[in-house]
Amino acid sequence: MIQAIRRYAKTALAWEALSRPDVVGRQAHTLLLMANGRRSEQELSLLLGSDVSELAYGLMQKGYLLNTAAVLQPEADEDALAGV
Repeated sequence: MIQAIRRYAKTALAWEALSRPDVVGRQAHTLLLMANGRRSEQELSLLLGSDVSELAYGLMQKGYLLNTAAVLQPEADEDALAGV
């Protein structure tokens, strides 16, 4: 089973919004500060103390965030790799 981990990176619009926190609201501003393309949605939720799924999706829809999902492949079976 392939699993995608959602990660979010700031867009140019987000960088502009960081200098004006009142534009997006406090929680969204904090999420934009933390989104660096490496932190997963789960990590961001832990850092902010609440589930950020809906907020991140909304910011993505408005052009503030990009989804930089990493696709994880299940670990290959050693026997399959050996051709057994």
